[in-house]
Amino acid sequence: MRTTLRALAAIIFCAVLGFWLAAGANRGWTKNQVPVKTVDDVTGIEGVRWEKRFVPGVDFLAAGAAAAGILAGLSFLFHRNKTGG
Repeated sequence: MRTTLRALAAIIFCAVLGFWLAAGANRGWTKNQVPVKTVDDVTGIEGVRWEKRFVPGVDFLAAGAAAAGILAGLSFLFHRNKTGG
């Protein structure tokens, strides 16, 4: 059980870290909308349009690391299996 929990913790941490890196490694807070600059074709005036997109931030990374840490910590509550002698 100890090994299973630790392996699961490692898998969760690697998955969260990989997703965070693949999604852009945003070092700010998690966003569900991002600003996109647009230029009007007729007048040439710049504007901002908000696009719905999930961008995980450091809070997402911290929550994943905390979940992995809790699982790793829970593994210390179980006794080792003693085989042999």
